[in-house]
Amino acid sequence: MRRRLGSVRARATLNATLVVAVALVAAGTAVLLALRANLIDQADVRAENLARKVALDLAFGVPAAELDLPDAGDSPVQVRNSRGRVVAADDDVESMSPVPTGSGRADGTAATGDDEGDDHGGDRDRDDDRDRDDDTPAVGEISGDARIIQGAATVDGHTGDYRIAEIDVTTSRNVTLTVYAGASLSAEEGAVGTVQTAMLIGLPLLLVTVGCATYVVTRRALRPVEGIRAEMAAITASEDLSRRVPEPGTHDEIARLARTTNETLAALEASVERQRRFVADASHELRSPIASLRTQLEVGAAHPELLDVEGAVEDTVRLQRLAADLLLLARLDAGERPQDARFDLAKLVREEAGGRDRVHLDGVESVEVAGSRGQLVRVLANLLDNAERHARDRVDVALRTEGAWVVLGVADDGSGVPAAERERIFERFVRLDESRSRDDGGAGLGLAIARDIAVRHGGTLRVGEAPQGGALFELRVPTAP
Repeated sequence: MRRRLGSVRARATLNATLVVAVALVAAGTAVLLALRANLIDQADVRAENLARKVALDLAFGVPAAELDLPDAGDSPVQVRNSRGRVVAADDDVESMSPVPTGSGRADGTAATGDDEGDDHGGDRDRDDDRDRDDDTPAVGEISGDARIIQGAATVDGHTGDYRIAEIDVTTSRNVTLTVYAGASLSAEEGAVGTVQTAMLIGLPLLLVTVGCATYVVTRRALRPVEGIRAEMAAITASEDLSRRVPEPGTHDEIARLARTTNETLAALEASVERQRRFVADASHELRSPIASLRTQLEVGAAHPELLDVEGAVEDTVRLQRLAADLLLLARLDAGERPQDARFDLAKLVREEAGGRDRVHLDGVESVEVAGSRGQLVRVLANLLDNAERHARDRVDVALRTEGAWVVLGVADDGSGVPAAERERIFERFVRLDESRSRDDGGAGLGLAIARDIAVRHGGTLRVGEAPQGGALFELRVPTAP
């Protein structure tokens, strides 16, 4: 169960169902409250209209005993005097709440002939009416505002909830009465109950529908993701980086994920291929000096007089340089960051070019850069070695600033580099003249190392055509901040 809930489809279905459930409960509650409020307002209007009608009849002189009262089933009416005694009511009305405490009869029975005497000049009631407050209506008038009360009434033995309107009226005989008219809330309760029942039945069905629909839609939407996952698992199992994940024909996030995954696989394949080629080339380059050195040592061991010590030393030095280049490339590939040191690049150029006869300096003035002094010395040495190897007569070294950049140019008057090969020469173990002996040339790592160091210093290394027709290498690194 936990594994199922851990899937994206299950979580999406659960979350969508929960969101819809919360929204429906909130909306249903709002609808029920609004419906209840509307129905109560309608009941208030009915009760007030009925109370006003009865009060107007009393104000116009209709005796309480002769009032035309409606059927008490849904609209019970009681008329009470100032002492709370019922002077008029339908026979079916047994009680209406609230009933003032200490008020004569509270059983709701209709007035008798003696009660009617309150309308025939009852001096006691009129004396009490003289003590009424300022809110008591004038003779022949009713109160302006009706008081709405939430109460209960018992009609024909059945007690129910009612909205009760209370209006004061002063008859033409200067008798103050209070009319109580009720409007039943049974219709409101029935309507609210019906809506509530429908919601309780419909909500689970709707949630089940939403959950099923979300699960199906999510499954279809995530089908390409499953295809990507399955293909990645197959690639991992087979270790075949030439395979690619399927790309859907849509333009959504999943399609972009598939394209990015394929781009990553392509970059990984190129990296692995480059690593394999590097290992193969390194093994090939190492085999030659090691074999030569071994041969010389074996010959020297058998015939000491034939030992070529100078050649053995040269092979050892060449092997040492190749091993150092390979170690430096390994550190650069591992992401080794250059040291954050400040030094004068012009001084470094003068020191490195000082012992070279064919190297001429032009405009080499003081300029500070930040980075690894040793690595930039290696770049300059590789560029000067490469230029001297291909130059006929001279090598020109220029140093200048361009805004926030320091530009170091190394130009020779040799045959130059063809435009089609100007990027290839920065690849590892690449020598344009493959027929040249390895003793005359390097292992094809110098320019690759120089560019890697330049990039890690936030700069660039490019080759173009020199004014003398040879090759012009330009190193750009940022000035020290």
